[in-house]
Amino acid sequence: MSAIDDLLDRDRKAVAGIEKLRFFPIALESGKGCWLTEVGGRRLLDLSATWTACGLGHGHPKIIEAMTRAAQTPPGAGGLSAVHPDSVGFAEELLDFTPGDGDRRVYFGHAGTDANDVVFRAARMATGKKRIVTFKLGYHGGLGVSMRVSGVHIDGGTEPDPDLYLATYPNPFRPHADGPDPVQASLEASIAEIDAELTKGDVAILMAEPILSDGGMIVPPKGFLKALSETCKKHDVLLSIDEVKMGLGRPGVRHAFQLDGIVPDIVTFGKLIGAGLPLSAAVAPAWVIDGPPAAALLTTAGNPICTAVGRQVMRTLVEEDIPTRAERAGTRFMAGLREVMETSPVIGDVRGAGLAIGLELVTDKETNAPDAALAAKVVYRAFELGAVVHYVGGNTLEITPPLIIPDEEVDIAVDILGRAIADAAAGRVSDEAVAPFAGW
Repeated sequence: MSAIDDLLDRDRKAVAGIEKLRFFPIALESGKGCWLTEVGGRRLLDLSATWTACGLGHGHPKIIEAMTRAAQTPPGAGGLSAVHPDSVGFAEELLDFTPGDGDRRVYFGHAGTDANDVVFRAARMATGKKRIVTFKLGYHGGLGVSMRVSGVHIDGGTEPDPDLYLATYPNPFRPHADGPDPVQASLEASIAEIDAELTKGDVAILMAEPILSDGGMIVPPKGFLKALSETCKKHDVLLSIDEVKMGLGRPGVRHAFQLDGIVPDIVTFGKLIGAGLPLSAAVAPAWVIDGPPAAALLTTAGNPICTAVGRQVMRTLVEEDIPTRAERAGTRFMAGLREVMETSPVIGDVRGAGLAIGLELVTDKETNAPDAALAAKVVYRAFELGAVVHYVGGNTLEITPPLIIPDEEVDIAVDILGRAIADAAAGRVSDEAVAPFAGW
């Protein structure tokens, strides 16, 4: 048995399957920059960044420095019953970093799941209302209220929150309304649907992703978030934007909601904000999130190591001009993929903002029918060829490399993905090879 097979076998026997989402037989021993190294030494170009959590790459020297410095003499292990300089400093800096008005507070957690869960519960407590509006195919977390309002999980069999309404997210590639301009008609239809639902009253909060990531990397039509914000204001409903996966420089701006020129009431952060460590945050009005005491308890939330790293992440985003770098790299990446698309019969769409890129696979370009079976084989073949990429929404490659990716690695990635798509479409990946990996 090889070292890789041995580690995979031990994983099967020791680690609970309930927390696994696997696409190919990957077993890693290290990472540096935009590259991962398998057990045995093979290098893989990382086009996922661990679902965006490693957005500054692997082993960034400033993150290592912040982490090790904080770990030398940590003042306890959390912010639950004591304060320390990094938790307070991080909160102050995050308030400055995040657009918004009025008296606001910061919640610290371990993952986007708990940040969103706390926001949902706090909104219900603060407003006295119980209804929540999110979107079909949306994702806000894998536990609690966050899971029960996530369209992706509900489609997979999770019992929805009893007071949830799932609205339709407009998809420019697959408009759901007719008219001379189906994309604009779909935007207007979605806003009309939401307006009608908010008119019914008793809505505590509406949460939206600025780019619908796990539902298929859907970039909404320009003006959708602005119209959504105006509709929430009209009905005096809190608008929360979930920036856990798509924010913090990835879309080519600091915050994805800035692509449509809005400022939401609440913003949630995760993944990249901890650079691979368990850290999340929510920035919200004080009247929503500043009480009651002990209503959201996590012993090690706001701990000195994670908050020190979070502070360094924000400094690095600014000092290294990460949003601009992401915008430039994303432009190059999408241009390369669109060249591949011109000669490929199975690429239906390439879309994105910055380094949040979706490539949708179809059976043919006449019907644009989704091809989920092909997507599973493409990511498997890309792994064989030396890249890590996953699919979302059934048939869309989610391409989210570290935001520090240089031009030469973008070009390598385009070449690998082009070959993987061609090989999979030509039948060079068997059904038996992908069968053990359920993916989404």
